[in-house]
Amino acid sequence: MTEQQQITSVPTAHTPSLAGSVIEASDGLGGTMLIRVQNISSTANLGVRLDLKQIALRCRNTEFNPRRFAAVIMRLREPRATALIFASGKMCVTGTKSTHNAALAAQRFAYIIEKVGFKPAMIDFKVQNMVGTLDVGFPIRLEGLVYAHSTFASYEPELFPGLIYRLVSPRVVFLIFVSGKVVITGAKTEQNMTEALTKIYPVLVEFRKQNVTQIPGIPAPALAIANANANANANGASGTRSNTRTSNQASARAGAATGRDQREMEEV
Repeated sequence: MTEQQQITSVPTAHTPSLAGSVIEASDGLGGTMLIRVQNISSTANLGVRLDLKQIALRCRNTEFNPRRFAAVIMRLREPRATALIFASGKMCVTGTKSTHNAALAAQRFAYIIEKVGFKPAMIDFKVQNMVGTLDVGFPIRLEGLVYAHSTFASYEPELFPGLIYRLVSPRVVFLIFVSGKVVITGAKTEQNMTEALTKIYPVLVEFRKQNVTQIPGIPAPALAIANANANANANGASGTRSNTRTSNQASARAGAATGRDQREMEEV
């Protein structure tokens, strides 16, 4: 069986897919690109105080350790989701790959809690964060990008290999890697993702890495041999300098010892 994927030009109307939602978005240059939704985090309020100990004792696939974390961790197999349920009735649902599945998982968690003996009411369900990934298909010059867009971008390769680009509208954050892989996070709707991609893709094309040009008249193997010879010469020169420095140090030590012996003989 091939996994069902729904590709739609209207992201808000896509149907759920267990494999994850695939969104078709305009790239801003007349083409389209595909964004795969990897995770959706949502919140809801059940509107009732909960006894977490009773929920943990009477429900399957739950974890509750109040010394480590003050919430029950409950998992579903269908749709595949995880919920953090607090005593105040607040609930966080994560792990789903479509907004439809996120709402369905929240309803099923509420149904399970109702079976325990509480009377939950789904209040204020809201998607808080969506994470998507895509591949632009070409390497990117991150140094040039952060130099030209220093207001919105930050790049510290010693701390993190990706460039962090923060859009103002829509409020979305991109993690851009030199390989061309991009992670989109911070979006609250699928339309935010498509709008953000339409704005960022022309910028990425502008800073696309070009192929390294070879020196005319010198084939690649000859160029490699020349580079190897240059490195060998450089290493030989550094070795000669180190040998000279070592011999000078030995001569200085010998001269100091001779002077010390002469002073001892004069004292005798």
